[in-house]
Amino acid sequence: KLAFQNQRVVRFTFLLAVTAGHVHRVDVVVTACRYLHHLAAQCTDKRVNQVTPELFRRWPDPAALALATIPELEEVIHSVGFYHSKAKHLIAAAQLVVKEFNGETPRTMKDLIKLPGVARKTANVVLWGGFGINEGLAVDTHVKRISGRLGLTKHTDPVDIEKDLTKLFPQSEWGKVNHRMVWFGRHVCDARKPLCGECEMASFCPKIGVE
Repeated sequence: KLAFQNQRVVRFTFLLAVTAGHVHRVDVVVTACRYLHHLAAQCTDKRVNQVTPELFRRWPDPAALALATIPELEEVIHSVGFYHSKAKHLIAAAQLVVKEFNGETPRTMKDLIKLPGVARKTANVVLWGGFGINEGLAVDTHVKRISGRLGLTKHTDPVDIEKDLTKLFPQSEWGKVNHRMVWFGRHVCDARKPLCGECEMASFCPKIGVE
C-alpha cells in the first residue's frame, strides 16, 4: 500500500512539474521524481531547483495542494515566471485530481487536458514520463525549431508538426524523440547560434531558416 501511495505521489509530482514549468530537462524531472520535486518557463534551472524543494515539502500530494491558498502558493513560487497564473492552475489541477480522479494522475490524453494549465504538449510529456505511454509526441520550441530546420515538417502549428513527426518515427520512440530533440536544441541547434560546424547531421541537413 505504501509503494502504491508513493507511486501516486510521484506521478502527481511529475504532472505538477510539467504543468508549472513545461520543463523537459531530464535532471529536473529526475529531481521531481526522486523527492516524491519541480517548475520553470521563463526561468533558469537554478531558480527552479531553489523553488521546488519547498513546494513539495509543504504540499507533498494532491490532497495537500488542493487545500492550499493562492497567496501562500504564490509566496513559494513567486520567483518563477507567470507565478500568478501558475498558482491558480496548480491548485485547480490538484482539486480536480482529488475530486474527479480519486487522487490519481489521469493517464489518458482526454482526461489530462481537462486539468487547468494542461494542453496537448504537457499531456504528452506526462503520459510518457509518468506512465511510459506514447500517445503522442510533445512539440515544444526545440522540437518545432529542429524539425523545421531538418525539413521534417513544413508546418508551424504544434498539432500539425506532431502529426508529421509521428508518421516518421515508430510510436515506441516518440517520447525519446522529444527528449533527444530537446537536448540537441539546447546544446547544438541553438535558436540564435546553431553550432553547425559541430553537428553530426551537417552534411545532410538542409538548414532551413538558418542564415
